[in-house]
Amino acid sequence: MQLCEDMMAYPIDRRSLMAGAALGSITLLSTEAEAQPHAAAATPEIYELRTYHLVNGPMKERLDAYLKDAFLPAARRAGCGPVGAFTVAIGAGAPSVVVLVPYPSIADYAALSGKLSADPSYARAAAPFLESKPEGPPYVSLDVKLMRAFPHFPRLELPGVAGSAKSRIFELRTYYSPSEKAGTTKIGMFDTGGEVDIFRRTGLTPVFFAKDLTGPRLPSLTYLLTFPDLATRERSWSRFGADPDWRRLSETPGLTNSEIITGIDNQILSPTPYSQI
Repeated sequence: MQLCEDMMAYPIDRRSLMAGAALGSITLLSTEAEAQPHAAAATPEIYELRTYHLVNGPMKERLDAYLKDAFLPAARRAGCGPVGAFTVAIGAGAPSVVVLVPYPSIADYAALSGKLSADPSYARAAAPFLESKPEGPPYVSLDVKLMRAFPHFPRLELPGVAGSAKSRIFELRTYYSPSEKAGTTKIGMFDTGGEVDIFRRTGLTPVFFAKDLTGPRLPSLTYLLTFPDLATRERSWSRFGADPDWRRLSETPGLTNSEIITGIDNQILSPTPYSQI
């Protein structure tokens, strides 16, 4: 994969999208020169999504100690974050801990390792983790995915009660597409086509939207939602599915799931007590 190429934006003009929807078609734009001017609020963030796979037993306690006392504070000192840390409550991968690290840029992502190495407070707090022995590992394996925030959702949005309510949940969803064109179309539906507005109106509160830059089934996109509890989640998704604007958008030829989505992964996450999100 050529990361530089993947870091290029694939803008879709809102007016072209909605006009295409009205006509039963969609205009895809692949360069800035083709797009109508859209001033995104800021340079899109880069997200690192770490999934630490565990086995039941003392592993989680060891990993929690590292994340709480060493990694999250050091990442904030290095200019990253806020950093989210979650356990998988429902969905594939349990037991595991999912860590979301926002970076201002890809350069900041590349620089974090060096900053941690030069941080004496991190070295002291992380010593038990970094010096783990085979008979007492803090995790089984680690998956890492890099993502770039959508141009018009360039910054992570913190929920109103970040981790304060025990019932609060997060929903992590990844959509896979059959081609770059199809993936770009789905990103456009969210980023400039009105789908995020429908989310907000129906109670689906977004935390981030991003294009996946790495991963096993590219092209794909990932987003994170938050809810006060599972019951609110169920009601919100029901309202979304019945929303007339969503029905019109999703039934437009060229925008249907069967044309642009090949699969969806879904996990319900619970924030750890030390999560910053």
